[in-house]
Amino acid sequence: MNMLPLLPDSIMSTAMAYRNTRPVSRDEFLHEVLAVAARIPITDHVINLCKDRYWFAVTLFASISRGMLSVLPNSTSPESIATLRTELPDLICIGDQPDAPLRHIPYIQVSNSDLRSAIASPEMPHIAFDQRILCVYTSGSTGKPQPHFKTFGRMQMSALAEAKRIWAATGGPCSIVGTMPFQHMFGLESTVFLPIFGGGQLSTRLPYFPVDVASALAEMPMPRMLVTTPFHLRKLIEADIKIPPVAAILSATAPLSQDLACKAEDILNAPLLEIFGSTETGQLAMRQPSAQFEWDTLDGISLTQCHGITTATGGHLECPQVLNDIVELVSPSRFRLLGRNSDMINMAGKRNSLAFLNHVITGLDGVQDAVFCLHESNFGNEVSRLAAFVVAPGLSSTDINKALLRHLDPVFLPRPIVFLEGLPRNGNGKIPADAMSALIADHLLPRN
Repeated sequence: MNMLPLLPDSIMSTAMAYRNTRPVSRDEFLHEVLAVAARIPITDHVINLCKDRYWFAVTLFASISRGMLSVLPNSTSPESIATLRTELPDLICIGDQPDAPLRHIPYIQVSNSDLRSAIASPEMPHIAFDQRILCVYTSGSTGKPQPHFKTFGRMQMSALAEAKRIWAATGGPCSIVGTMPFQHMFGLESTVFLPIFGGGQLSTRLPYFPVDVASALAEMPMPRMLVTTPFHLRKLIEADIKIPPVAAILSATAPLSQDLACKAEDILNAPLLEIFGSTETGQLAMRQPSAQFEWDTLDGISLTQCHGITTATGGHLECPQVLNDIVELVSPSRFRLLGRNSDMINMAGKRNSLAFLNHVITGLDGVQDAVFCLHESNFGNEVSRLAAFVVAPGLSSTDINKALLRHLDPVFLPRPIVFLEGLPRNGNGKIPADAMSALIADHLLPRN
């Protein structure tokens, strides 16, 4: 059996994290991991509810050391946790908040007091390469969230492949600030596993507003990297505030326009890299959108196509994975991304993607946020039409459609345009499928 150390071989006195401005060494992290592990009762399933990224990482690696599966649902509402408990009766919750989320589910609170292991020089735990450590759920933006299992060795392989590509652009390991939830696959890979396995430093902070992003970056030593989403990046640029120097920006979760990428690189004076992947596959490829249209796969990942279906193999993938995306292969390791299968629409015989339509409308002057949807009409044989929910104070439907006509065929103009004060995006900048359904029901469907 192939066994791996819980933490990679490195100097244990080096900083692995920063709590506010205080460095936390890898040795201190290991002590706290083992102390938390000793407090977890015997069980197979743990849900990690920590809101502080450092304590999330401590709890995650404590669970790994005990051979427990960390369950990361797309929602941590009491209703979602209760549903999980019916499926996993032995599920327990661990968090850094004082109050238990549900009284009938066992809860362990972790904190920074009295958690240091009494062992002066603890022995490094070793973990089986194929040990399942995570059950991660899809975001729910395209339907019911689905579970996917990840193993220790393959998550480490993925992080090292990411580190090799990114550190080449930054000149070496960075301290990392991320704006998206670390329970999400992108946030987990790039703000938890990348610094731990790749030799960087993680930030405990989860900033959302631009001033908080700037503050979190200022707490971290140089070189720094900002891990974010197109939604958060756009808000950061629009805020027009001073941002501490960064060595790179990393983006994912939604298509990123070349215009936004170029603006971000110009304002932040750093290369912007974009990740391609999914919850099912993890990260697969990367590009610098300001300079290239094509994507290059991470080392070891190879793509093949048969009858229009694209399959990824190799690298950190445990088995071949069929992509839910439409791609044009340039070579087994380079491709052009055309859109998601579930994203493609056909209007009057003309094809387009919702992602492209969203990119166009959010790029219009005066539009703060927007999203297209396909409105299924309830009126007899009336053809389904596109609609759009828009946040654009001062603009009218006529203004928006006139601007859209410069970029789109008239068949793709939204009818109607519904103006809102804000859109129900989650921490990843996405609008979950149930939230979109609620918008359609509230604003587009006829009322009885």
